[in-house]
Amino acid sequence: MSVFNEPHFTDENAARDWFEALRWPEGPVCPHCGSLRSYRKAKPGVLRCGEKECRKDFTVTTKSVMESSHIPLHKWAQAFHLIASSKKGFSAHQLHRTLKITYRSAWFMAHRLREAMRAGGLAPMGGSGKIVELDETFIGRQAGQPKRKGGWGHKNAVFALVQRAGSVRTFHVDGITTAQLGPIIRANINRESGIMTDEGTWYREPGQEYASHETVVHSRKEYVRYEGERTIHTNTVEGYFSIFKRGMKGVYQHCAEKHLHRYLAEYDFRYNTRTALGYNDTDRAALAAKGAAGKRLTYRLPHEARL
Repeated sequence: MSVFNEPHFTDENAARDWFEALRWPEGPVCPHCGSLRSYRKAKPGVLRCGEKECRKDFTVTTKSVMESSHIPLHKWAQAFHLIASSKKGFSAHQLHRTLKITYRSAWFMAHRLREAMRAGGLAPMGGSGKIVELDETFIGRQAGQPKRKGGWGHKNAVFALVQRAGSVRTFHVDGITTAQLGPIIRANINRESGIMTDEGTWYREPGQEYASHETVVHSRKEYVRYEGERTIHTNTVEGYFSIFKRGMKGVYQHCAEKHLHRYLAEYDFRYNTRTALGYNDTDRAALAAKGAAGKRLTYRLPHEARL
């Protein structure tokens, strides 16, 4: 039996019930004023706020990434499942072919799915006895930069923090100097953590503020070192980058610089809800759908886009 035989993937009313249960587990809440008082109108899915000062109509898509979309809710449910269960990504062209919607609608949907996956306001990573690995990579080409055969100065820089056996956070950064990476490190990693990096000089100064700072020297082909019971490496963060780059090059193939942060949010979300941490595809899709509330995007697909 296919997972898509579930009612919320095929029936519009069941899909609405699924989204409502995720967004309002304790009952409907007016997205305009926050009131718990509301009643259903005759039109399916439409509620009206019960507060005299408000009295506005709303649905489960109001003030969410799905607002103003004409795509049926059961197809939104399918899309959440598809992108949440695809380790290396699910392109807009694949959505277009699978869901039988236009490419423009699929592009619209894909970016809103990524926005739903975006996390924010997180507490510092690590802690006493925890190890956080740091590394940077380069991908694509910065807007306005000519194509070059070598070097990375023309590419987009991505900085990642990965807690071993835990979560990842990535950032699209302007560069990899101490001044650019130091504030990110200090704001996102608990000072009681141990950090592990390569030999990059930009890690030396912030590394002094943590419980320990160990490095591996890649220029000497050192990728792992054993010191007693400790294993010193950055293989965890490099493993994350391998998934990210294979997806970006093999599935998406091209990403405009202005959209890179949304693709990073997508890969972060799936890594942070991976099977090793106790999640499955159904859990992932539900968490992504819950993240749809309170977020909206207003831009549209430009005619020349080829994403």
